[in-house]
Amino acid sequence: MKFAAALLLLLAFQAPARVAPEPRHFQFNRGIDVHPGTTGRVCAALDAAVYAHSAALTDMRLYAGRQEVPYALLTSQVAPGSDTARVLNLGERNGHVVFDLQMPSRPYSSVDLKLRGQDFLATAIVSGQQTVVGMTCCGTQVGLGTFTLFDLSAQHLGRSTTLNLAESTFPYLHVELAANAAPGHSEFTSSPSMVDGADVPPSREAQTIYTTVAETTTIDQSDRRTVAVFEIAPHVPVERVAFEMTAGDKTNFSRAVTITATAKAEPDRRASNEVVTGEISRVRMTSVGREIREERLGVPAILGSNARTAMTVRVDIENGDDQPLSLRAIKLQMRERKLCFDAPATPVLMSYGDDQLVAPVYDYSRLFQPGEPSTPASLQPEAANSTYTRRSDDRSVTDRHPELLWVALTAVVLILGVVAFRSARRVANQRQ
Repeated sequence: MKFAAALLLLLAFQAPARVAPEPRHFQFNRGIDVHPGTTGRVCAALDAAVYAHSAALTDMRLYAGRQEVPYALLTSQVAPGSDTARVLNLGERNGHVVFDLQMPSRPYSSVDLKLRGQDFLATAIVSGQQTVVGMTCCGTQVGLGTFTLFDLSAQHLGRSTTLNLAESTFPYLHVELAANAAPGHSEFTSSPSMVDGADVPPSREAQTIYTTVAETTTIDQSDRRTVAVFEIAPHVPVERVAFEMTAGDKTNFSRAVTITATAKAEPDRRASNEVVTGEISRVRMTSVGREIREERLGVPAILGSNARTAMTVRVDIENGDDQPLSLRAIKLQMRERKLCFDAPATPVLMSYGDDQLVAPVYDYSRLFQPGEPSTPASLQPEAANSTYTRRSDDRSVTDRHPELLWVALTAVVLILGVVAFRSARRVANQRQ
């Protein structure tokens, strides 16, 4: 019994030792270019190379000479979900569909109308107002613009029913919608029943900013598909695929996209596939006197953000019977991560690549206010540390061999079980 208790105490105190950072134990260094004379906060965007050699960024340190510089990591946040705008006073006036939208109590810069029907062209006249009373709007109206909406499904050009506004805070929007069948499609009929609701995405001010982690101009054509293949290092996040058209190209299109990520096999894990689908489109045309401008050239694709191994990412664009798109490049992107710190008087060096370090804890990071102004800085190319010396492994036995912990715990459980069984038998014998 004493042996089991001693073993449990030993395991309980096998906590990993916190090692101190030392410049000679970092594998990689990168200078940070800060404009001479800059004072106050500066921020530099991180790239894929940092993630490839610093899996969780826990071993990253900044130095001004020999002095460690505290920093904060700022990640471009995923935009929150859309809100629903309540449709009020839906009706028809002078052959137009009219309605009001009760907007969420926050800034907004676009509204996605849910419109039923296919193969139509529509003009939406939008104004902002503080109050509404019945079908006739009361209060001062402020014009927010005239927008062209469309559904061109029969022409394989998709649809767009989004009102792209300047950032606004009006509690109500008034919409007057004039919708007609697209040329050659007389089946569509405009009526108030075509309005099925409205969603309000986050304001453009809250949209996610992305950084390119890989880019290729090697784009092949295969079996009515456009194909690009990327090899991504372990731990590098991929959260979006972006497509860049050739300069001067004016093609209208709508194409399905399939993104397949294949993680490399490991001794204890088979290769695995992850598949994401989406659509890209562009429409630039004038039809029945209406100018249409719509472009969506990115597909959200969160792929193996915590992947331990390298992965191959294949991007397929389904062309069908249409001509391949004229693409200049295809890019894999991650949400922008910024490294922010107060600019010292001397040059700053970023060091990383010591897998025994844990994340630093700075008051600077705890008190960091993301909304305060900052000056952009940039990272120099990654360079190997010429004085690098591998750190000796001073971790505890259980850190170096975690399987021993389970063996020891199992042994303790068995010992305690045997002791309990013998005690129970002894008590039973004494009672007889």
